[in-house]
Amino acid sequence: MNNLLIGGHDPRTDRPFAYYETLGGGHGGGPLGPGESAMQAHMTNTRNTPIESLEHAYPLRVRRLRVRRGTGGGGLHRGGDGMERTIELLVPARVTVIAERRVLAPYGLAGGDPGSPGRTSITRAVRGKRVRQRDVVMPGKFTIDLAEGALITVASPGGGGWGRATRARKPRPARRG
Repeated sequence: MNNLLIGGHDPRTDRPFAYYETLGGGHGGGPLGPGESAMQAHMTNTRNTPIESLEHAYPLRVRRLRVRRGTGGGGLHRGGDGMERTIELLVPARVTVIAERRVLAPYGLAGGDPGSPGRTSITRAVRGKRVRQRDVVMPGKFTIDLAEGALITVASPGGGGWGRATRARKPRPARRG
């Protein structure tokens, strides 16, 4: 699960705002086939917030939204790939992330390989301009106050693979007879 919470004061409405979203990830592969990529898992009444809705309702800008290709674990049936969303704060805000699978990767089953772990990072800003430094990788659970212009990137884990991958056999030469 990847929970992202952002709150602050919206100068457009002169009111406080609170944004909360659960970001999808890769589902594990199973005996019937590969896992789905960038999907919500085991949450009810949640879905991906459309970028246009988010940017209209909150003082936030989505800088990037993509599927993290290759993050699903290998196996007979691969795990699904995670997703990545980068949001720019257009006002100072308090950011909270409650996420899992940052240290321990999602495991594979029946001999499948693990998926890639998730990652959350921030790029700080001073007076609305991003500081020229590397992204700061954050732990799975944290709360931090960030300035206008800061970026928060949440990259969800890929799902674990299922079953041992089989190697393609070389065709036998035809017998002459």
